[in-house]
Amino acid sequence: GQVIARVPVSTRQDVLDAVERSVAASDAWAATPLDERIALMRQGCAVLGRSVGELADRITEEMGKPKAEAAEEAEGAVDKADFLDLVQKANADELLGGDDDEGPQSLVIRDPLGVVVVISPWNFPSDEILLLVLPALAAGNVVIVKPSEVTPLVGKMTVEAVASALPPNVLQIVQGDGEVGGWLVENDNVDMVAMTGSTAVGKEIMTSCAKGLKRLVLELGGKDPMIVFADADLDLAASDAVEYSLSNTGQVCCSFERVYVDSSIK
Repeated sequence: GQVIARVPVSTRQDVLDAVERSVAASDAWAATPLDERIALMRQGCAVLGRSVGELADRITEEMGKPKAEAAEEAEGAVDKADFLDLVQKANADELLGGDDDEGPQSLVIRDPLGVVVVISPWNFPSDEILLLVLPALAAGNVVIVKPSEVTPLVGKMTVEAVASALPPNVLQIVQGDGEVGGWLVENDNVDMVAMTGSTAVGKEIMTSCAKGLKRLVLELGGKDPMIVFADADLDLAASDAVEYSLSNTGQVCCSFERVYVDSSIK
């Protein structure tokens, strides 16, 4: 019941100013070579990694995740080396066609969209930010993050650590609830929205983005089944059923909501 901190809520003007700064920073970041963008993001993750213990404590303090699970998230959040390798490979120019000079060939070059808004959830308050922000930055986009209003401190810590290694205004943060998120989503200078959260909010974002045909990435609520076949390792299946149903008291997108078991082993 104690007050942890007080966080100023961004005003509509704050949001407009953040978008304006993003637009101004967009061309230079898009022109930065892919390998340089990746190297800078690695440095940003390393900055966050130097505070991994503090990050874990803040996750527990702010949203109540048990300390062991908070530590696991924090360690996973800062360990993005393999993830960035994959992101870099996905954004590299790609030559399609024959290996010789005689056949037809096509060169695929991936250009950034521009300004990307990331709206992240409370249940993985650090890692979900990075899973959305890093691919967007790697692709040459500039990014504005609105973390969940339930976890503003973790969001601020995560974003500012990564942003410290990047050019000014390539990665920014605004704070607030759905009203602030709405101001971002409806802004004409925002080119894409990436959001993890509820289905209800996802519908609202899709409706708003439809007006300008903005690109969308939505990971929304679901009913995840666990399927146990007749030849399954039942001890492992039982263990997984408990672990992944009760992780963070079941309040995660990857938790099991139901279990289907082969009739021969039910």
